[in-house]
Amino acid sequence: MSSAYWTSRTLLSAAELGVFATLAAGPLQIDDLRERIGLHPRAARDFLDALVALGLLDRNDDGYHNTAETDLYLDPSKPSYLGGMLDFHNTVMYLPWSSLTEALRTGKNQAGHNNAAEMFGDVYADPDQLAALVTAMTTYSAGSATALANAFRWDKYQTFCDLGTAQGMVPVQLALRHPHLSGMGFDLPPVGPIFEKFIADYRLSSRVTFVGGDFFTDPLPPAQVYVLGHVLHDWGLDAKRALLQRVHEALPEGGAVIVYEMLIDDDRRTNAAGLLMSLSMLVLSHDGFDYTGADCQGWLAEAGFGQSYVQHLIGPESMVVGLK
Repeated sequence: MSSAYWTSRTLLSAAELGVFATLAAGPLQIDDLRERIGLHPRAARDFLDALVALGLLDRNDDGYHNTAETDLYLDPSKPSYLGGMLDFHNTVMYLPWSSLTEALRTGKNQAGHNNAAEMFGDVYADPDQLAALVTAMTTYSAGSATALANAFRWDKYQTFCDLGTAQGMVPVQLALRHPHLSGMGFDLPPVGPIFEKFIADYRLSSRVTFVGGDFFTDPLPPAQVYVLGHVLHDWGLDAKRALLQRVHEALPEGGAVIVYEMLIDDDRRTNAAGLLMSLSMLVLSHDGFDYTGADCQGWLAEAGFGQSYVQHLIGPESMVVGLK
């Protein structure tokens, strides 16, 4: 465990250097590849052969080449590209996590933000950071979005709104699997063009639209189901409660809210991913934290939801459903 960062740092550097993008056009011998990606001769052979040993590249008489998996998932020109999450870890998360000890001692985030609004304001004001964030969220949400589309009784509803939608993976999966549904993605206005292109690429623009705004201050667009995926953990307790209260007030009778995250197990012993995600909130956010399903059910009850339940989605991810 103590040296696991060796592997992750090697992967992140390979993506940053463009190794997989460069080899997408075909195999290259070591000297050609080294020159194209800008490696010093001292490091090149060990670095590239480490990628071979890790199963991220292969090597034969023609030179180095992508494996079937890296060709599919780490070639930026392919629609299956998942490298946005690598970019996000490399540019946003890596340095703050290296200061985890300081965060544990002080309770302060290590990204330099004074409040949550400043955290998102900085990211959304920088086009490169924003693009890294929303594409990372697409990667992060893909499995859960697909599971969510299959796990909930969508046949009972006609409209939805995905709060904090990012690029729009949840609306895409819901609309693809349920032709009767129409919905919206709600996020801060700079996300709009990115969202609309993503939706258009799936030919869903007639059923899925974007609404720009701040879900703490602006009116929530009317919908029968609100989805908050990987959103609630960004905020402190008061903000969590306030947002759920706003959702309850906006829902019609019979409506529902779906909150999904890497929920910490109620006994706080087994879902390490949820607990580590909460530490990520410590180093990255002003006062965000992750929580158990029982915690969320308590907040839903306080907001006025009459019923709620917890259901596993996929891997470490689960959803909490509140019914009005």
